[in-house]
Amino acid sequence: MSPINLDARFIKVTGRVQGVGFRPFVSRLAQQLQLCGWVRNHAGNVEICVQGAIEQLLIFEQQLHSLAPPLAKLDAINSHHIKPLILDSFTIESSIYGDNSQAHLAPDYFMCADCLAEMSDITQRRYRYPFINCTQCGPRYTLIERLPYDRANTSMADFPLCSDCRNDYENPLDRRYHAQALACAVCGPTLSFRQSGHADINDNETALTAAVTALQSGLIIAVKGIGGYHLLCSATSEVAVTTLRQRKHRLLKPLAVMLPWSGEDGLDAVRRYTEATAFESKLLTDPLRAIVLVKKRLSTDLAEIIAPGMTELGVMLPYSPLHHLLLAAYAAPLIATSANISGEPVLTDAEQVETRLSVVADAFLHHNRAILRPADDSVFRVIAGNAQPIRLGRGCAPLELKLPFSLPSPLLALGGQMKNTIALAWGNRVVISPHLGDMGSPRSQQVFEQTITDLTQLYGVTVDRCVCDAHPDYSASRWAERSGLAVHKVFHHHAHASALAAEHQHTEPMLVFTWDGTGFGEDGTLWGGEGLFGVPGSWQRVSSFRSFRLPGAEQATREPWRSALALCWEIGEDWLDCPTETHLLKLAWQKQLNSPLSSSVGRLFDAAAALTGLVHYADFEGHAAMWLEAASSDFPQPSIALPLSRNAQHCWLSDWQPLFTLLQDKTLSLGARSACFHASLAIALVEQAKHIRDERGSFIVGLSGGVFQNKRLTELTMSLLQQTGFNVYVSERIPGNDAGLSFGQIIEVAMSSISK
Repeated sequence: MSPINLDARFIKVTGRVQGVGFRPFVSRLAQQLQLCGWVRNHAGNVEICVQGAIEQLLIFEQQLHSLAPPLAKLDAINSHHIKPLILDSFTIESSIYGDNSQAHLAPDYFMCADCLAEMSDITQRRYRYPFINCTQCGPRYTLIERLPYDRANTSMADFPLCSDCRNDYENPLDRRYHAQALACAVCGPTLSFRQSGHADINDNETALTAAVTALQSGLIIAVKGIGGYHLLCSATSEVAVTTLRQRKHRLLKPLAVMLPWSGEDGLDAVRRYTEATAFESKLLTDPLRAIVLVKKRLSTDLAEIIAPGMTELGVMLPYSPLHHLLLAAYAAPLIATSANISGEPVLTDAEQVETRLSVVADAFLHHNRAILRPADDSVFRVIAGNAQPIRLGRGCAPLELKLPFSLPSPLLALGGQMKNTIALAWGNRVVISPHLGDMGSPRSQQVFEQTITDLTQLYGVTVDRCVCDAHPDYSASRWAERSGLAVHKVFHHHAHASALAAEHQHTEPMLVFTWDGTGFGEDGTLWGGEGLFGVPGSWQRVSSFRSFRLPGAEQATREPWRSALALCWEIGEDWLDCPTETHLLKLAWQKQLNSPLSSSVGRLFDAAAALTGLVHYADFEGHAAMWLEAASSDFPQPSIALPLSRNAQHCWLSDWQPLFTLLQDKTLSLGARSACFHASLAIALVEQAKHIRDERGSFIVGLSGGVFQNKRLTELTMSLLQQTGFNVYVSERIPGNDAGLSFGQIIEVAMSSISK
């Protein structure tokens, strides 16, 4: 090549470029264009030294972006000229360790179509291998010990490559070129099957056969996956599902169903068992491979007890090689619920699973690839045409977002008590952890602390301050007080509002309705039906509901009849259908003992479910509200106007009292009463918004908080608001429930300091 045409460039690529096959892609591209040089990981970035003909270098830089691997997310490509070197090939160099604060950690990925086809091909070396993967699929977050993403820094370091796999790893034309989780049956992880009274099985095929036989016999087995264990059993056997419920003490909470991948598009079973829309079907086959809530089809062979009282099923498709093999052999739907003690993070360790779930599972299908941190399945529900996250987990977490500002120092957000996540923010970046569960158990606390350590160490970020919920009795708040860090406190509903505003990058004042079960309010009462006006860092409570005292305080979240009693006693009525004797409870309530004031819409839903006779005792969080939504008539129902007045603090209050008679009117069907209840709340919200607009002029409206996971309420409310001239926003990337609090806490603290 003539020196006149020779040029050389040093290129730095930032973004999610590790763990996504980016270096092998760069190497193949350079060789195709007959360029020389090298590529390497450097801390969190990729560096490229490349030289050759000027025309080819221009194409190289263009295609770095346009042809990048689908899992890569490039932030920037910075290129500058350097002096040509003496080079005769293009190589992948060893990684350079350093500052990981610019690294982008990849979540775990589903099994790609190429690997699925290869695993199904009897002529291939990895035929039916349960851990097949390539640069475009397989585990990432759950097996990374430290960055950069090299095999030596993962739990795959325990499995030296055989000569055949080494050839694949070093072959630029192979899709496994530098695939860090690469393995085969000769050198990689293996399955083992354990069942009491039987000899252990330590062979992939035999273990798989034993697991399928156990499932066909109606047994419950714990199966180790990518981010933790699942409990699997037949989804068509009432006996098997009932046994699972009884053993796990999960009597009514809906269970997720994994359907076989079948048909040309993989969705034949989905069509057989559900009425999934085109959008929901697309979401099911998305690389996230999340659990998606879809309408269940009537008159199928699925056990009725899978989701009693519900019109929807939580459905997912196989996303790992092991899942595909199990479902293909079993050829029928399976229950696939998290292997955990209710509310805790999913279990990941074989010994812990066998110890803690020995009374639940009849057998165990283990493998010997370590899961370094748990990642439960993600859950989504399509509301108003958008996929709303209910739970962040495998496939989408850690979730990284850009901040609209740059922090002066790193900040750790600790989230809430239920559906906990943590968030780590530094510079203009924030990373939200996967779902950690409810914070009321030692294991939840342990995983909470482990995740804090993991994220700060993985990204090389040192924190000296944190932010927690203002509620003094939350586990995360108590941890903050003894952590030795500087502590910021944020009110629960301010965090909800700020999360929504920041997600949609709104900087102008907006009105956010934050409706949920409970949250510590500025006045020391329990909020949950608030309208907050302003911007992050400066929210003003401008609307709410008539408050009522909850007899038994926190106990009311588990016993909806207490919320029903609260409404009765508030208006001087007795409730003849109350399921328990209440004389002493009423005396305590009258003396305001253990009976805090609440304005919670979540508790109004509980009261409505109890007053209609639907749910008196909750088996799981959200039980009463979910059943009430499912019971609603599909036919439009008249609403009841809720009186609107202003209190001394200039806050608009809607009065729920007119709903009291409706809910107990047994001349109306349950469906009609539920539909009227939903419609009345939606119209009450719109009336609040209209009155506030009359005072303050135009603004946009946001809906945040766990109540707005209710599809019926949210879609009706959005429609009515839009008809009244409002632009409406709901959560799309951040869960609107308490899983989004950690992100909102970051925003609220940062904007509070900026506004001062």
